[in-house]
Amino acid sequence: QVQLVESGGGLVQPGGSLRLSCAASENIYNFYVMGWYRQAPGKQRELVASIFSSGRTNYADSVQGRFTISRDNAENTVYLQMNSLRAEDTAVYYCKANRNVLVDYWGQGTQLTVSS
Repeated sequence: QVQLVESGGGLVQPGGSLRLSCAASENIYNFYVMGWYRQAPGKQRELVASIFSSGRTNYADSVQGRFTISRDNAENTVYLQMNSLRAEDTAVYYCKANRNVLVDYWGQGTQLTVSS
């Protein structure tokens, strides 16, 4: 069973920055896409950013220009650099890896709170 372990969440002031990490228990080349999702209280889980094995990236409109997803293949880790954070970014952030369209894996989530 694949394990995805997120880290890096915490409390940050509006306008601040934080980097989330998602460490996979196997070579991330095995996944055709990896992504970060978030779920705020009372809301549905939503896609924040994704990165394909080709290197292509996608972002939600709400984070475009502020967040950057990247991958370190040697470390089997995907990152989410978050800048210019806003209160509305507060959520539990989850890492997801797709082996294919039918098989995916989720991490346990890490809490981000943006507040002064």
